[in-house]
Amino acid sequence: MNAFAKVAVIGLAVFGLASGTLAAEYTKGKVTKVDTKQKKITIKHEELTNLDMPAMTMVFVVADDAMLDEVSEGQAIEFVAERVNGRITVTEIK
Repeated sequence: MNAFAKVAVIGLAVFGLASGTLAAEYTKGKVTKVDTKQKKITIKHEELTNLDMPAMTMVFVVADDAMLDEVSEGQAIEFVAERVNGRITVTEIK
């Protein structure tokens, strides 16, 4: 294997490891309130390990207003929450 091929293989391996750590971390929760006027959602959730937060019920802003149409009170969800501009924000819901 020539030097270029070795560098390419090492680069791909490092990229693969790095992208694995960037995978979204979904947390289970239950929607307790949807406030379309304020563009917020209240979720009773399990521990948010990426934010070092224990399980609790809290209000989140959403990254995209359309997310509010995807959920309803009482619905079990899995979601990703991250700090966005200093606010804990739901960035993904499935």
